[in-house]
Order: sequence, then structure tokens, then C-alpha cells
Amino acid sequence: MKVRAIPAARPAARALAVLLLTALAVAGCAPSTSDNSAKGDAKSGTLRVWLFREVDNEPKEKVVEEAVAAFTTRHRDVEVDISYIPVDTRAQKIKAAFNDPRSAPDLIEYGNTDTAGYVKDGGLADISAEFAAWPETADTDPTARRSVTVDGKVYGAPLFVGVRALYYRTDVFRELGLDVPRTLAELAATAKRIRSERPELYGLAVGGAYTYGAMPFIWAGGGELATEEDGGRYTAAIDGPAARTGIKAYTSLFGDHNCPAAACAQWGGNDTVQAFASGKAGMAIGGDFSHQAVESGAVKGRYAVVPLPGRRPGDIAPAFAGGNNLGVLKSSGHRTLAVELMKSLAGKATQAQLFDAMGFLPTYTDVRAEAARREPFVAPFVRTLEAGARFVPASPAWASIDASLVLPTMFQEIVSGRKDVDDAAEDAARKMDEAFRS
Repeated sequence: MKVRAIPAARPAARALAVLLLTALAVAGCAPSTSDNSAKGDAKSGTLRVWLFREVDNEPKEKVVEEAVAAFTTRHRDVEVDISYIPVDTRAQKIKAAFNDPRSAPDLIEYGNTDTAGYVKDGGLADISAEFAAWPETADTDPTARRSVTVDGKVYGAPLFVGVRALYYRTDVFRELGLDVPRTLAELAATAKRIRSERPELYGLAVGGAYTYGAMPFIWAGGGELATEEDGGRYTAAIDGPAARTGIKAYTSLFGDHNCPAAACAQWGGNDTVQAFASGKAGMAIGGDFSHQAVESGAVKGRYAVVPLPGRRPGDIAPAFAGGNNLGVLKSSGHRTLAVELMKSLAGKATQAQLFDAMGFLPTYTDVRAEAARREPFVAPFVRTLEAGARFVPASPAWASIDASLVLPTMFQEIVSGRKDVDDAAEDAARKMDEAFRS
């Protein structure tokens, strides 16, 4: 097996590429994709694979090498060429591959919110039949299955899932005699009390640019980001009454009583987790993928994790289910082999190994249950998934909405006082509808 690492782009080039990508997404003028239909289905030769490069990539490489070795033992006339590509420039690189099948890989790793856009671009192969015939997929959780599905057809295999829950400081709660919040209202009250009695701390670290941390507040009260109409088209629902209630609940957490807007309005998810890990916050909404950062921080041994509560005691607020998938390119001249390799890399055995090596949460319910049994820190995230995680609209427009920062802008306008909830939500809905129509 040949393993070739692609070096990360230089900072200046990377920044320029990201700016160009954002401009294309916002303007809706991404270059059209050429005809990239496969010209055959060879049963030998070289399979080219693009996977994402992680911050610490060596453990991932070892797991992948083992899976590939097992695959090539079964297919002795096949070589597998693995390239690890930078995450921050993946979009333009993958788009270029869609437009130039001669240089394209056979199999790619991609973010699960990119599925609909890549399908619209004509880049991913429909593998519905192979997915349905694969016995292991009977245990794929429903949200992960939705992340590879567009208009009822399957365009890949879920590789791992990421979900968020509530991290809290056990020492601070013990010192102040606090109970773990059972509702979102109790969460706000607890955050306010921590800030009042320990003013050097943020009660609950929140961020104006933390879209996926805010979504549970919208969903918990029955709000929606958008609704799907007949024909698969979406209409914004972020300005609906229930959604506005959730927006108000989230933005009310910004201020001197909890997390001052001057500091927190620009924060994203990493900033809120870092505030917690460094000992500057009593609580934070973080992912299973945040565990290592928190363990490496100042609060090691002084925190616990529970599902983020909902509106009523016993409820779990719906969380966004992020993660990555694997997909076969429509242009692949080795479709059958590429699907088989996809099964090896996204199968139960490999997902279990990726959890052990990287902490990636498996998408199979049985594999995930075993992971939770062996590693107790996983249990709150598994409970959150089992309670019903949510996903973004399965529309190619979501990439444009995300890139143009529609939701962070809405939150930031509210917490800065430039707009009230009603006006900001209406403006965000208008921008979303423009993207959906285009």
C-alpha cells in the first residue's frame, strides 16, 4: 500500500482559498461541474483515496493502514493510494476533482453537511443498492443514515458522528451547593448564580458564532431551521414563533450576568470549550470530540458531562449530529472496488478502532453501546443521540447559508442590541429563503 501525505497549504494561500470559496458560496456562482460519469468498472489497478488530515494524524493512519491491508489481501491485483488532505481547503480541492475526473480519487471523506451540495454538483455516486445489501447498515443510527441520504437515495457511508452535551465543573457546583440543571430555564438560572457568586467565571460559556451550540435551544421548544416543501424544496422557519422563543433563550445568556457580549459575541465552539478547559467557565456545551481538550486542560478531574436538558425535567434538548462520511465518486472507474473499500474503512471493526485511536463516535448503535460500556465519558453523548439528534436541511443551499454566516450574524445582531429577536430572525429567514431559491 502506498500512503502519500499531502502537505497543508501555506497560511496565506489557505486564507485566500477560503475567502474565494466563501465568495463563491455566497454569490451562488460556483463553477459548473463537468460530465464526470464513470467510463468502466475495472477490477484491478490503483484505488485513490482522499481522507482528512487530523491534528494528530498518526493514530488515524495506523487504523486506515490495517483496514487497507485486509482489503488488499482480498484483492491482490489492487493497490490503494491514500492521501490525507487539509480540512480547511477541502471544499475547493474536492470541487476541482468533480470537474476533472482524470485527477479525481475514487473515494473521499467529506463532512456530513456537504452531502446535498456534492450530490447537486454531480460528484457522488448513488450507492443505494449496495448500502441496502450491506448487513452492517441495519445497525446504522437514523440520524447518520439521513446524513448520507438525499431525495431518498444514499450517497455514502457514515464514518463517525459528533454530538454535544453539557460539561460542568463539579468543584464549583459542590462549593456553591448547586444541582445539575434539569431544564433550560434551570440552566440559565444556574449560569447566572455561578457568575454572581464567582464573578471571575463565566456561568455558561456561550458564543455568538457557535451555531451548533445554539441549535438545541431552537429545537428544544419545537422550532425549526427550515421546513421541507413538496418537491424537496425548503422554506426558512427560523422566524417561526417556537424558533424565536429558542433564539431568545440562547441570546439571553449574553451579558454581564453570564457571558458578556463584548467577550463572547464573537466566540465559536472552540472558544467556549477552551474557556471551560482553561478553568474560566462553570459550564460549557461541548462535543464528545472536545473530551481530549478538556482532559488536557486545567479542569482535569474536576468536571462531569450530562446531556443538555430540554424544556421539561427529563427532556434532552435535541443536538446537532455532526460527523464525516465516506463517498464513492461518480467518476470512479473502479466503482465496485471503491464500494468494497468504503465498507472496509467505514465498517464496524474500523469504526471501533477509530474510536479507540481518535475518540471518533461510531455510527453503529451496537458498536457505540460497547464503546460507552468501556469508556464511561461517552455515555451522555450516546444518551443524547438516542434521545433524537437533529440534522441541518438536506439542501445544497445549506453550504451557502453556513458560509455566509446567516445564523451567527442573527445572534450577534441581537446580543449587540442592533436588532431585536423578531427583526433579526426575519432578516435571517429572508437570507435563507434567497439561498434556498437559488
